[in-house]
Amino acid sequence: MQPTTPLAKFLPYVLSITSNAVSGRIAQEYRTRFGLSVPEWRVMAVLGDAGSLTQRDLTQRTLMDKVAVNRACKVLEERGLAARTPNEQDGRSHHLELTSDGKAMHGEIMPLAVEMEKRVFEGLSPSEVEQFRELLDRVRAQVGDIDSDSIDSGNFGVQ
Repeated sequence: MQPTTPLAKFLPYVLSITSNAVSGRIAQEYRTRFGLSVPEWRVMAVLGDAGSLTQRDLTQRTLMDKVAVNRACKVLEERGLAARTPNEQDGRSHHLELTSDGKAMHGEIMPLAVEMEKRVFEGLSPSEVEQFRELLDRVRAQVGDIDSDSIDSGNFGVQ
């Protein structure tokens, strides 16, 4: 990126704005139909896929701030959608998993999420969607490969 590159052309910014727009649109459905915020749904979706996890695991898998994960977990518990159990390997933490009501709601939401995904990407061919997924996976992996020394030196992983 050149120092004079407009923000609208800065890919991390475009990616963030696009992600927020897609998440926000999908969140309207979750909020309206199920009363869930984006963080609550993300925690619920991860638990629905993975089963019992600690809040630390949830923070790592969602890349959300631990405070947002904690709040989402508390709301899900208060609503009876998730329950805590002691972590026998680490007495300082606990596991969270969906209750039967949480699993039922997750089962209702997933088909809606898949339908919304189809609507969001209907302008792309199936091969373009697959290519987009692969490109996002590569970018995500690259971000994980960039260490703080590269960022501090201004190198950003470019040789």
